[in-house]
Amino acid sequence: MSTQVSKSQFKAKALEFFRQVEASGESVVVTDHGQAKLEIRPYIPQTRKPLDVLRGSVLRFDNPTAPIAEGDWEALK
Repeated sequence: MSTQVSKSQFKAKALEFFRQVEASGESVVVTDHGQAKLEIRPYIPQTRKPLDVLRGSVLRFDNPTAPIAEGDWEALK
């Protein structure tokens, strides 16, 4: 469960909230006019190498030397 605080409360007691997150492991959500804007949570270092995250994500690549047009990118569709 996370704690919610307003931006002004967080500004006044930021160090206290950092220590709370560090000690409890629970996140703190900072709100602005009642809307959640930021989440302060403990840092968990990546144990895997960056390229290991991508391993197996390319299933088939038929022609690696062919030019790629702008319409070929799925992210742009």
